[in-house]
Amino acid sequence: MNLSIRQLQAFREVMRTGSISEAARALNRTQPAVSAAIASLEEELGLTLFERQRGRLVRKPEAMFFLEETEAVLERLAHTSRTMKELASLKEGRLRIACMPASSQFMMPRLVADFVRDKPQVKVSLMMRASSIIEEWVASQQYDLGFAETPPPNSALATKDFALSCVCALRHDDPLAQKELITPEDLAGKPLAVLQEDHPNLIATQEAFRKAKAVFEPRFELRNFQPALKLVEENLCYCICDPITASSYYDYHQVEPQLVFKPFAPVVPLLVSILTPAHRPQSLLASAFIEILEEEINRVDILFQGEV
Repeated sequence: MNLSIRQLQAFREVMRTGSISEAARALNRTQPAVSAAIASLEEELGLTLFERQRGRLVRKPEAMFFLEETEAVLERLAHTSRTMKELASLKEGRLRIACMPASSQFMMPRLVADFVRDKPQVKVSLMMRASSIIEEWVASQQYDLGFAETPPPNSALATKDFALSCVCALRHDDPLAQKELITPEDLAGKPLAVLQEDHPNLIATQEAFRKAKAVFEPRFELRNFQPALKLVEENLCYCICDPITASSYYDYHQVEPQLVFKPFAPVVPLLVSILTPAHRPQSLLASAFIEILEEEINRVDILFQGEV
């Protein structure tokens, strides 16, 4: 059986109006075209839906039953069409995002909030996990996108990579806060909060101190930079952290922040990436959000190249 939408539309309109001429007028078709559609529909079904009596169409019981089915099919098609238009206009759908701790408290929720503000039908899953878990989730296509530290090459992942320039966190009343740029010599022998052993960021920081022949003095070892800022506030250490963590601090401490963030030289990078499944096309929603996320990452990186 090979029924067409035009046949179903013609049948429904004839049932509604009771005549070929009225149905043709409502559908903006010719009477012969509507008559042909009804005849071909009956042929496809192997049923006579109408009796022709003196130029009039009389509905048979089978026509009443088929009308219910026709209404259901056409309504489903209309609903699908509306849904696809909503998807195309980014008004409906689901977005699944996994992000690392540095971005989970302020940056990512703020971006999501701005993104969905005019999209009440869009649903979002936003999960915070360690970068290694995010890699697994995105590679296995459980999530549409991830934001994590740059992973090793993985054929199941597509990445957009960024090298964020780390900044130095210090108390606003510290004498070093008057400087425009902080160097390893400024922090020689001073206590530092750093990431865990063998982390690429820690290795890059150690190398910067080694080249400057400055004493590197790690006091606190952490899995991410966020808790380090509290230790800096307590005047226990300094921290060379990523600009996303720095930006989140200002989001949280909008009134009388205790810390300032100064550019650090030589550049100590934190390598991060936007991850997407390599073997699945991105949805329109994911593509639109990724564009916004890229802009925010670049904005935050530039923001701290001068004093905030």
